[in-house]
Amino acid sequence: MDGIEVLIFDVFGTVVDWRTSVVKELQELGSQHKLACTHFWLDCRVRRRLSLILDSPKDWKDFAEEWRAGYMQNTRRIANGGDGTNDTDTMHREILEEMLKADRWTQVGSVLDERARAHLSYVWHRLDGWPDTVSGLYGLKKHAIVTCLSNGNLRLLAKFADLPWDAVLSVALFDSYKPNPKVYEGALRHLSLNETPQKAAMVAAHMFDLRGAAKVGLKTIFVRRKDEKEDGVDPAGVKSKAEGGEVDLVVNSIEELVPLFDPSK
Repeated sequence: MDGIEVLIFDVFGTVVDWRTSVVKELQELGSQHKLACTHFWLDCRVRRRLSLILDSPKDWKDFAEEWRAGYMQNTRRIANGGDGTNDTDTMHREILEEMLKADRWTQVGSVLDERARAHLSYVWHRLDGWPDTVSGLYGLKKHAIVTCLSNGNLRLLAKFADLPWDAVLSVALFDSYKPNPKVYEGALRHLSLNETPQKAAMVAAHMFDLRGAAKVGLKTIFVRRKDEKEDGVDPAGVKSKAEGGEVDLVVNSIEELVPLFDPSK
């Protein structure tokens, strides 16, 4: 990867394992509210259904993925010029409230008060990195500027999972969401690379993100992450340009990048 001075990382799914983190907290939430199944004011059928949900890892995984899908649909619509909030905390809360009104999740909503809902909506601030993330980023910092460009807001990203960023860039600075070109162009401008975008590489686990970055001249690095198929692309099938694919490089972890940027190797 000769000539690359800055690595710009996507966060959700690429750097942090949002799915495992959110499902784990949802399961803990279920355990905390399990006593609600005995409340006399709940219909017996509702109690049975609620009990099954609170004990079901699959239901909680579906809940997390539905929440994430709603977020992706909204950000994509806004990136394409649609109306909507540019505050991800507000968006996550709005989607959560709509989900809790749906037939499948209304029983869950019946036992979550305002305090519980507010706490749950901030679960996206409490995500764990993938096992290779922290060591990989620290290794890369020795040889390149390491920054992030995320659809998350600045408050969410500033202390995110104790990640060692040299700089933090949020789409909130650019009044849109990825993959709108002005997000990537704005990032390059802040990094003083608007005239030399080839000196930066976008690192992501999602092809829509890398395609958007490539359109404004960034190099592209795809990181394969389990179950990250938000744009319908199977990570196992992504290939580098050398293999006839779209991206400049494909890796299986962030740690795998470190020797590629170490001039002594």
